[in-house]
Amino acid sequence: MDITAAKAAGARISTRHDDVIDRLPSSFRWGTATSAYQIEGAVDEDGRTPSIWDTFCRVPGAIANGDTGDLACDHYHRMPEDVALIRELGIDTYRYSVSWPRVQPGGSGPANAAGLAFYDRLTDELLSQDIEPWVTLYHWDLPQELEDAGGWPNRDTAYRFADYAELVYARLGDRVQHWTTLNEPWCTAMLGYVQGVQAPGRRDFEAGIHAVHHLLLGHGLAVERLRAAATRPVDLAITLNLSTAKPATDSEADREAARRADGLGTRIYLDPLRRASYPQDVVADLAARGIEIPVHDGDLATISAPIDTLGVNYYFSMRQSGVDEHGRTADSDGLPVDRAVLYGLPLTAIGWEIMPDDFADMLTRIGRDYPGVPIVVTENGAAFADKPDETGFVRDDDRVEYLASHIAAIVAAREAGTDVRGYFVWSLLDNFEWAYGYDKRFGIVRVDYPTQQRTPKQSAYWYRDTIQRVRGQ
Repeated sequence: MDITAAKAAGARISTRHDDVIDRLPSSFRWGTATSAYQIEGAVDEDGRTPSIWDTFCRVPGAIANGDTGDLACDHYHRMPEDVALIRELGIDTYRYSVSWPRVQPGGSGPANAAGLAFYDRLTDELLSQDIEPWVTLYHWDLPQELEDAGGWPNRDTAYRFADYAELVYARLGDRVQHWTTLNEPWCTAMLGYVQGVQAPGRRDFEAGIHAVHHLLLGHGLAVERLRAAATRPVDLAITLNLSTAKPATDSEADREAARRADGLGTRIYLDPLRRASYPQDVVADLAARGIEIPVHDGDLATISAPIDTLGVNYYFSMRQSGVDEHGRTADSDGLPVDRAVLYGLPLTAIGWEIMPDDFADMLTRIGRDYPGVPIVVTENGAAFADKPDETGFVRDDDRVEYLASHIAAIVAAREAGTDVRGYFVWSLLDNFEWAYGYDKRFGIVRVDYPTQQRTPKQSAYWYRDTIQRVRGQ
């Protein structure tokens, strides 16, 4: 650490965005985020049972290089070292997820004391370092037994999730104020159950729509349980991955494609959460395909139970076209074409366009259309082709520029009236990046996977210096 810190101190950089970022208040929250399966490892220790990601990683061709999260960053055994890194960087909040199959093996029954003990130790370690714990209850690691019983398309999974949430709160609620129920339900439903590119790898559009509703129902049930159990102030949230949905041209086909993308990407979540209803145009589109959202009496009242914070994750946006490469507006099944089109902007190493202006637009739109709940940006970051020097240090100016431009976009949204109160960089560590395996590095701390050595990158020190400057330290 001493060599790296000395080198970084001599290589500090400023960006063209610093003057804008400096307009943030000293009370602004600065965090970083991880998720259990991506960093913990120890997949078969202390009573943990398989999740859908343990299973999906064994599907030939599902994950780049056949990688798995079996070891990941070995955070389960190196947790104090990682918390010390967070403290060294001056970060005030750490968003981590709890592994459902570690805490409640099989997804039902009593809590696993050994599994809960890890999060007990993590929470205490954070608090001892003056770092605020921010718990995410579900970051995609559904117990395999619940998937075998139908997964999120099955209504019962929502009730199993509420039971699990209550178990975790009973253990940590005396010390943890900030709770996020779900991370990115769009990814769970669409990537996992419709497109099949993430666990559990199913390809069934109707199942995905049912999953959307039951994820939201599980969120609402968990909010009710945690609110009722709370004996101290509690801040309850859900995190959505959101973007803009702009038409590629002004044609009617492209405008309709943008409307559909906005409906299934944003409004199908925020309307029931904030307005206790599903968007009428989305309901009509689904009905035209013979699909009905499986709403029972009382569901929407449960889903729309008040939350204290809206978590927003953002990485990129794409334009929407209703015309395919051959000029057709419908596919072979007669369904409207929905095609994402690049803007032609610079790309990250994962192939996502760098679009801070659209980030500002999205935040401004959410603040305007769904006011009344403070926003925290719970994930934002970028993968780049990091090249360490002979000491393992990474000077990642491209990541620094990405982070700076997106934090400046938050300033723009705030000054347009959106109540954004915090920013969490994704991610603390290079880690298992789902279907991309270990090929893509998002961390502000480099992990050398063979040795598990952690080395803060240039971006980590830039982030530290930015936090200190905004705080007036």
